Amino acid sequence: MKTTVAPAVLNQKGYQQVSDVSTASSLTVPPGSEVVLLQAETQNIRWRDDGVAPTASIGMLLVAGASPFPYMGKNLESLQFIEAVPTAKLNVAFYSVVS
Repeated sequence: MKTTVAPAVLNQKGYQQVSDVSTASSLTVPPGSEVVLLQAETQNIRWRDDGVAPTASIGMLLVAGASPFPYMGKNLESLQFIEAVPTAKLNVAFYSVVS
């Protein structure tokens, strides 16, 4: 089954840089946020959104230096991140969807 997502207009809600992801970390999500753009800086990062903490070897991989990864979900607070390699940083931009 093929799924198409229509383009949306986004309203910027905030920004966060997580500079210490040596242990599983969650985000400080601004109220009304529905979408985040995630970008690993300096080293790869792993993430999970199922309530289980990622490890350095288990979780979805964000590759350092890649284009920002868009994530949309009802509960952005459930996202958890950890560095796959020491000294990783995570950049996060928060948005709401304008209807």
